Amino acid sequence: MAQNLSVVVWSKEGCSYCNEVKKYLAEQNIPYKTVDVTNHDEFRDILETKYNVRHVPVVEIGEGNTYKAVTEVGLEHLKVALEPALV
Repeated sequence: MAQNLSVVVWSKEGCSYCNEVKKYLAEQNIPYKTVDVTNHDEFRDILETKYNVRHVPVVEIGEGNTYKAVTEVGLEHLKVALEPALV
């Protein structure tokens, strides 16, 4: 895994998709930080400004100076986005 990889999971309490993402990252030994949007509409406002979505999970992946976000629901999208970093 790339040493400069930064992963942030935007999630909320009780979100099964969010838990699925966190479980997958843990299984892959990928450290991540969490931004909990539960009861924080201002965090959802940030997601809307950055990515034009208000739903979670959103996974931000940074490597070096390049950042991308996975806004689609489903592990298949996350796996594709992480693939270059895991080689």
